[in-house]
Amino acid sequence: MHKDTKRREALLYHAKPQPGKIQVVPTKKYATQRDLSLAYSPGVAEPCLEIAKDVNNVYKYTAKGNLVAVISNGTAVLGLGDIGPEASKPVMEGKGLLFKIFADIDVFDIEVDTKDVEAFIQTVKNIAPTFGGINLEDIKAPESFEIERRLIEELDIPIMHDDQHGTAIISGAALLNALELANKKIDQVKMVVSGAGSAALACCNLFLSLGMKMQNIFMFGRDGLLFEGKEGLSDAQISYTIGKKPMTMTEALTNADVFLGLSAADVLTPEMLLVMSHDPIVFAMANPKPEIDYNLAIATRKDIIMATGRSDHPNQVNNVLGFPYIFRGALDVRAKKINESMKMAAVYALAELAKTPVPEQVNIAYGETKLVFGRDYIIPKPFDPRLITTVAPAVAKAAMESGVARNPIQDWNKYEEELAERLGNDNKMVRLLANRAKTDPKKIVFAEADHFQVLKAAQIVFEEGIGIPVLLGNKETIHELKHDLGFEADLEILDPKAKDCDDLRNKFAKSYWKKYQRDGVTLLDAQKWMRERNYFASMMVNEGQADAMLTGYSRSYPTAIKPILHLVDKMQGVTRIASTNLMMTKRGPMFFSDTAINVNPNAEELAKIAIMTAKTVRMFGMEPVIAMVSYSNFGSSTIQNAKKVSEAVEILHKIQPDLIVDGEIQADFALNPELLKDKFPFSKLSGKKVNTLVFPNLESANITYKLMKELYEVESIGPIIMGLDKPVHVFQLGASVEEMVNMAAVAVVDAQEKGKRTKATKK
Repeated sequence: MHKDTKRREALLYHAKPQPGKIQVVPTKKYATQRDLSLAYSPGVAEPCLEIAKDVNNVYKYTAKGNLVAVISNGTAVLGLGDIGPEASKPVMEGKGLLFKIFADIDVFDIEVDTKDVEAFIQTVKNIAPTFGGINLEDIKAPESFEIERRLIEELDIPIMHDDQHGTAIISGAALLNALELANKKIDQVKMVVSGAGSAALACCNLFLSLGMKMQNIFMFGRDGLLFEGKEGLSDAQISYTIGKKPMTMTEALTNADVFLGLSAADVLTPEMLLVMSHDPIVFAMANPKPEIDYNLAIATRKDIIMATGRSDHPNQVNNVLGFPYIFRGALDVRAKKINESMKMAAVYALAELAKTPVPEQVNIAYGETKLVFGRDYIIPKPFDPRLITTVAPAVAKAAMESGVARNPIQDWNKYEEELAERLGNDNKMVRLLANRAKTDPKKIVFAEADHFQVLKAAQIVFEEGIGIPVLLGNKETIHELKHDLGFEADLEILDPKAKDCDDLRNKFAKSYWKKYQRDGVTLLDAQKWMRERNYFASMMVNEGQADAMLTGYSRSYPTAIKPILHLVDKMQGVTRIASTNLMMTKRGPMFFSDTAINVNPNAEELAKIAIMTAKTVRMFGMEPVIAMVSYSNFGSSTIQNAKKVSEAVEILHKIQPDLIVDGEIQADFALNPELLKDKFPFSKLSGKKVNTLVFPNLESANITYKLMKELYEVESIGPIIMGLDKPVHVFQLGASVEEMVNMAAVAVVDAQEKGKRTKATKK
C-alpha cells in the first residue's frame, strides 16, 4: 500500500464514523421517567447509602468490579517513544478495545500529563476508587518500576504494568515448553539477552522465579554486555551484571542454550546462531523485524526452537494471551493485587494449554490440519477460545490460595460457564475467517471492479493477504480508481468486452457451447453471453482461470445469480442450492438459512437446507445446533406451513440422527435455554446453545436478518451460497466494503475446502 494511502486509512479509521475506538454504553433501561428516576435522583440515593455503610457494596451496585483503567503518561509508546499523553490516547483506547473483545472487561483510558513519578502516583491513587483494576501502559523505565512498586504497595486493587509482565508471562510459558522439547533443565541452561529495558528485565526476573540461575544470564544493552563496574546502569540492571570486563555477543552465545531478544532487528547473525548449543531456543521478539529473520534462522539451524512477536510465524509471543485473562481472574475474585503467584499461575496455565488437544476451530483458523504440541507450537494461539476458561480460573485460584482474594469463587463449573458466555460478546469469527484465508490465499475474480467500493474491497483483500484479486471491468476506469486509491499492485485486469479479451472470451464461449449445444445454445449465443461479466467470471472459475468469484454489488440478487446458476454446476448429490448468512450477534456467531434463494421450500428441501447449513457451520469450526423455526411449537399448529417444518425435522432425525436439530419451534424458545428447558425438556435442543436457525421460507429469513442488521447493527457475512461445485458468491446490492472483504475471506475458505475435497476424490 502507498504510504500516504495507508496513513490516510489509519486516520480515517480513527476519525469516522465517530472519533475514537471506545464508548460508554448504558447497561440499564432508560426509556421511561421511572427508569431515569431510578438511575439518578431520587433512586440513586439508595445504593449510595448502602455503599456508605459498607464500601464493599460498591462492587454490588456499580460497574467498578468490571472496570479497568489503562493509564499512561505517553513516555514510552510502542515504537514511538516519548510522544506525550494526548498522542498516546489512541494506543490506550486500543488496549481498552482488546480488554473488551478478549475478556469482556470495560475500560476507561486515562492519560496523565506528568513525568514526575510522585505526581503520577498521587494522580493514580486519587482516581483509584473508580476502578476494579489498573493497567499501567507505555511508561518509560526506570520510572515504571518505581510507579508500579509503589502503587501495588499503596493500593488494594489489581495493578500491572503489562509492557513488563505481559511479555514475561507469555515468554515464560513458551520457555518452559521449549526446554521440555529440547530436554534441558531450566536451572542448567545459559541464556543471552539482547535488550536491557523493562521488558527484558521483567522476563529475566520471571525466569529466575521459574528456576533459572542468575549466573547463567548474560544481558546486553545498546552498548554491550552489562558487566560489574559498567557506568550508567540502573539498580535493576546492576543486579544482572556478570563478570568484570566486556565480551562480544558471539562470545557470550558460545554454547548458550537460550537467546532472548527484546531489542532491535538483525542483531543476531547466522554465525552467532551456529555457535549456540544443540537445540537452541531463540525468542526473537523485536517488532516488526525480529533480531534474526525467522526463515533465515530455521535455514541456519534445523534443530532450532524459535518464537517471535509476529503473527505470520509459528510461536507468536503475544501479550493478548495474558493480560485480558489475568485481569479477568483478578477482578472476578476482587483481588487486592496481582501478585507473583497469580503471574506464575498464568505461566503454567498457558504452558499446559499448549499441550492439550487443539479445538477444530483453532486448526481451521490457522489453516492447520492438526496443531500439536511441538517445536512449531509451544504456546497457544491468540484465537484459542479456551484461553479465558483456562488462564482466568488459574489466576483466580492463585489469588485465593495466596490470600489476596476478597470474593472467593465457590462453584468453578458455573464460573467457567460464565467465562465462556462472555466470549459471546466478542465476535472473533471475522478475525478467524481472515486469518484462515491468509494461510492459503486464492485467486478471486471481482466481477464489478470498476466500482470504487468494490475496488477498495479488492485492495484490502490483496494488501491483507486474504486473496489475489482479478479485476473485471472497464480498464481505463479501473486504472483511474486505482490511482485515486493509491492501489499500486500490478494485478490482472480484464474487460470481457475489450478486443484484447477476444481469445479468452472465444475459448470460454466454445467450452460453454460444447456443454450446452444440445440444450438449444448456439455458438453465437455463447459468444454474446461471454461479453457479460458474470458469465465471463463464472467461466473463469469453471475453467480453472480463477479459484473463486464475487459479484452482486451493483445488481439485484436475482439478476446477479442467474448466470451463476446457469453456468456453475451443483456439488455431487445436491439437487437445490441454498444460502446462509453468518450473523455476528451478542450471543456469538449464528447462521440464518435460507436468506436469499429458496422462496418457499417444502419439507424435504428444508431438510436439505439444514444439512448444507450444518456442513457450512462445521467449515467455520463450529458444531451446528440447529433450530427449525416457525410460528408454532412442536405441533401446536396444524397449518401446513408449520407442519412442513415438523416434517423436515422428522426427515432429519431419520437420515442424520446424530445431528443436533429440532423443531418446529418459535424463535424465542430456540434462543432462550431456560424457557426451552422449562417448557420442552424433551427437545434435542434442551441444554444446548442454538447457533443455527433454519427458517420456513425466504420471506421470514430475509426480513429477519436485514432487521437485525439495521436495528441492532449486527454484522452479517453473506449470503453464503451452499451447494455449488465452485466457490462463487453474490453480495447483496450495495454491500459495504467491509461486507465484501468478509465475503472474499469466505470465498477463499470455501475454495480451500473444495480444493481439499477434490484432492481427496482424486486419491
